[in-house]
Amino acid sequence: MGKIILASSSPRRRNLMKKANIKFEIIPSPYIEDHTMTVFSYDFIEGLASNKALAVVPLISEPALIIGADTVVVVDNEILGKPKDKDDAFSTLRRLSGRTHVVVTGTAVVNTSTNKLVTASSTSRVTFENLTDEQIKNYIEKFKPLDKAGSYGIQEMPDGYIKSYTGSLNNIIGLDVELVEKLLKEAE
Repeated sequence: MGKIILASSSPRRRNLMKKANIKFEIIPSPYIEDHTMTVFSYDFIEGLASNKALAVVPLISEPALIIGADTVVVVDNEILGKPKDKDDAFSTLRRLSGRTHVVVTGTAVVNTSTNKLVTASSTSRVTFENLTDEQIKNYIEKFKPLDKAGSYGIQEMPDGYIKSYTGSLNNIIGLDVELVEKLLKEAE
């Protein structure tokens, strides 16, 4: 096996990989994501992850396993991406308030030696408390979640915002490292 490359500039993904004691390098993917798709499908999210990983292949010259990932928040089968601005973040969090939604991370690993590509997804469910407008505004001002799918990061949510979650917490944060380890083995 060659080196492992994470095709992402996400600080959350980087931290999760470090916590899992996976030795890796970062080469952010030059792939431009398609944000026009709003109806969720596993094929779409795994396709985004694959495209991110494959876009890094021409940037390296030695054998490697390249990891691509994409995380989306889904409610009513609609993808809620990263907010455009604070107003968009507010309306997203208002929509999630008091409801359960799904967080899906599509993950892909490509082996540059064999061109083998493996993909899979991890799905978790998050239920928000009923949030007041003031809670939402305070969260947006303090944590500035404009770079996060669904306009929030579960790891920084204050008490009283999240009622419960099921599934992988790491997935909700942005990368299911157990799934990554499984895919790295499959891609070898």
